[in-house]
Amino acid sequence: MRLVVDIKKRLGDFLLDVSFTAEDGIMGILGPSGCGKSMTLRCIAGVERPDSGHIELDGVTLFDSARRVNIKPQNRRVGYLFQNYALFPNMSVRQNILCGLKNEKDRAARERILAEYLELMQLTGLEDHYPSQLSGGQQQRTALARILVNRPKLLMLDEPFSALDSHLREKLLVEMKAILEGYGGVSLAVTHSRDEAYDLCSTIALMQNGSIHTLKPTKQLFADPGTVAGASMTGCKNFSRAKKTGEYEVEALDWGIRLTTAKPVPEDLTHVGIRAHYFSPSCKQNNYPVTLLGSIEEPFEDIIRFRWKNQLPDTPDLWWRIPKQFRPQGVSADYALGAAPANVLLLRDLK
Repeated sequence: MRLVVDIKKRLGDFLLDVSFTAEDGIMGILGPSGCGKSMTLRCIAGVERPDSGHIELDGVTLFDSARRVNIKPQNRRVGYLFQNYALFPNMSVRQNILCGLKNEKDRAARERILAEYLELMQLTGLEDHYPSQLSGGQQQRTALARILVNRPKLLMLDEPFSALDSHLREKLLVEMKAILEGYGGVSLAVTHSRDEAYDLCSTIALMQNGSIHTLKPTKQLFADPGTVAGASMTGCKNFSRAKKTGEYEVEALDWGIRLTTAKPVPEDLTHVGIRAHYFSPSCKQNNYPVTLLGSIEEPFEDIIRFRWKNQLPDTPDLWWRIPKQFRPQGVSADYALGAAPANVLLLRDLK
């Protein structure tokens, strides 16, 4: 299965200009609110019409502005799970799911498929309950069952966990991943949570200001985001302007230090980044004196703010994230932190 998207749509001063290809598996679209993630899904589903471009699913053209093709949403074989699940409040679980089977005329087949998905979604025994009588997770599984009974070729999820509390979100994330992997087609999951994207998706597209600027396998993206925006979206807190000083060396201009790198430094380098949990006092590489400033306490970790000894004034403090049991006690005046060359992110600015 293959999804090809190359579309443009202007909304006032905002331009959606999206181009990507997704294969079988779960692709995440990660980006801040207002960057165009949900609008991209709406265009693919046919709820919104792009101004120009092409959308193709499994060799079938869903939209093509040049050829004046625009297949109706109900004929696209696209399942779309909205943020609020969009269940009919006056219909039971059974009735909501059967809405997805309106094209199946054989009553016995409808009942067989219904029973199959009630069991798959762990909804057996809740057939006569109404949405208001269901938990958030049960509502989500009902909405997903209503989509899947129609055997869509593409499944799209728009912030599927945004309405759930953190405990339920973690539980349903595991369930959702199993369901999507069992589904076997192309899945798109829109989220602004890097943790959800990392746990759920095999590939991630980073979106900013209406366009996708990076598309990589998930683990590769987190290891080497490539851009300042990508590193920031994947959780990096520490950045410095930088210049190349050698094939495997950079000068971090804001921090007043030089860093050895594991990868060759590209000519278009503009910044370096180091993730908060990559610093270590025992690492002898890229090791420099620091001044520890204070801490932010979390349930299982502490975030310690610090500055390099030669760091420029008016530049942000750095974050060092460390498990509580390793928090430094009685820090000496010559305290220092290091970071392995492999953990120095080589970045360019999109601006």
